[in-house]
Amino acid sequence: MRKTNTEKLTSQSLISRRALLVGGVQAALVGVLGARMHYLQVQESDQFRFLAEENRIKVSLIPPARGEVFDRVGRSLAQNVPSYRITITRENAGDVEETLARLGKLISLDPNLLQEARSQLEKRRGDTQITIADKISWQELTRVAANAPALPGVEPQVALSRHYPLGADFTHVIGYVGPVSDYDLGRIENPDPLLTLPRFQIGKTGLEARQEEDLRGKAGTLRVEVNASGREVRELSRVEGNPGADIQLTVDHMLQNYCQARLGEESAAAVVIDCNTGDLLAIASSPAFDPNLFVNGISVSDYTGLIEDDHRPLVSKSVQGTYPPGSTFKMVTALAALEAGIVSAEDSFRCKGHLEVYSQKFGCWKRSGHGNVGLVRALRESCDVYFYELALETGIERISQMARRLGIGVRHDIPMSAVAQGLAPTKDWKRSVRGADWVIGDSVNASIGQGFVLASPLQLAVMTARLATGREVTPRLIKRLNGIEQPSGAGAPLGLNENHLRQIRRGMYEVVNHSSGTARASRILSKDKLMAGKTGTSQVISRRVKCDEVPWRQRDHALFVNYAPYDAPQIAVSVVVEHGCGGSTTAAPIARDITLQALYGDDPPLSEYPERDRGRIDSQQRKLRALRPPADGNTTGRGA
Repeated sequence: MRKTNTEKLTSQSLISRRALLVGGVQAALVGVLGARMHYLQVQESDQFRFLAEENRIKVSLIPPARGEVFDRVGRSLAQNVPSYRITITRENAGDVEETLARLGKLISLDPNLLQEARSQLEKRRGDTQITIADKISWQELTRVAANAPALPGVEPQVALSRHYPLGADFTHVIGYVGPVSDYDLGRIENPDPLLTLPRFQIGKTGLEARQEEDLRGKAGTLRVEVNASGREVRELSRVEGNPGADIQLTVDHMLQNYCQARLGEESAAAVVIDCNTGDLLAIASSPAFDPNLFVNGISVSDYTGLIEDDHRPLVSKSVQGTYPPGSTFKMVTALAALEAGIVSAEDSFRCKGHLEVYSQKFGCWKRSGHGNVGLVRALRESCDVYFYELALETGIERISQMARRLGIGVRHDIPMSAVAQGLAPTKDWKRSVRGADWVIGDSVNASIGQGFVLASPLQLAVMTARLATGREVTPRLIKRLNGIEQPSGAGAPLGLNENHLRQIRRGMYEVVNHSSGTARASRILSKDKLMAGKTGTSQVISRRVKCDEVPWRQRDHALFVNYAPYDAPQIAVSVVVEHGCGGSTTAAPIARDITLQALYGDDPPLSEYPERDRGRIDSQQRKLRALRPPADGNTTGRGA
């Protein structure tokens, strides 16, 4: 059926409106697309140009600041200082050797470090940063940064490095840090990713190693956008980590410095402990060395010099060294006999210069003998025969039990390297370790601190503090950890008979203050600072020798222990001088000087010393003052 003209016009009008509608929609879509294209190509052109250049996101760790270490008054002992270095990442560097050649034209590269870096580049993952230049100057750092486009994969960095401002004074206490080695990574299960950062430092010895987890802190993360050449375009986000915990020690830096200086060139150790808190006020070992040498890797020549020194500067003698305690052990033997009820303070034995046991003679240091001696005189004049007799009656089991009760043969838990346990021997110990039965001669030797008995200077100081107070004084090295006070080492009462302790203390008092005491020459004159002590000389070889007749290594060790003041004990001191010959002549004067320095907090007046010694002491004080750090050092650190 044919449409009328009217129908045709209506149909054409409808088609036109639809065409216009479709056309309008199409035009709108084209407009939106055009606007979007303009936005992407013009306004966002920079962003998409970067994307076109294969920009990507790099996530890296932010090393935390290592916790710092302070002494008891807030003086900085271990701190962080800026250090500049250059690293390279293999997967971003392209031709590594060509990049290194370009870098070598800008700064001087250490051949040894470069060789180590090449080795690490082969062994480590391609995205690991490897240090190729360390401890460079600020000028060198900026030169590399300015030429970054020509050095793909190379990154100048500002890091923190450890520094020990007091040098050798705290070497054996704090220890030192060093770069993480393959050995370090090999002995740690699931190592912290921080340890793979270039030249990241961890504790190697001493407090730095023992408190590594606290001092290290937790890493932060950094997300940056980098372009195809590895150059950073912008920082996207940063999450800071947690710095390591600060540690405040119980040690006083001025007293520690004095102890180190007073020990001088001797191969020796000294420990000062607070009788009321157990705080270690000084813990010195001589000779020492500068720990800063180890922070970035010690040279072969420096290390060879340390290991070949016969005075063993690498060893912390105060806690690692164990020695026959000699006559300083006689208080242990006497107290064991008193507590067992085997002897009283009034009982005496006759010393003829030796004691014969089963046809074997055990000599006294005084060949002519002491005659009849009781407890106090036996301690005062260090009569060996008296203690031989006590050992025969008391037995090694009781003596060793008392030794452990007083802190000998016990590994004290302080955060230093290789703290020794010492040895308070028993019959079972000899049978299991030596494969032999205990004999009576072993007990006789042990009674005067010879034979199998071994003690460290730390243990001898603890023993003395316990005798002085009757409490289980426990050594404490950390005063505060991240501002939190650590438990006191005052200890509970030992449960020993106070009358027995009083007799032991009286004997120690007369060692120093009686006219026939073995350490009278080292007495203190002030009535309110009188000290009580005990000399000791322990044999190194099986026969008695004269110092000037044998080599240094065969000479006897010199020991002295003391506490002061006698009536109200504040500090206990132990001194061991390796191959120093005589406790009364070598160790006792050092211990007396350290005691006075600790009590006064500075050089004591010359009136404290016997008159004949004052000229020598005055000269000595002048010399030692020149070795002290500034008294007004940093006392406002975070540890204060």
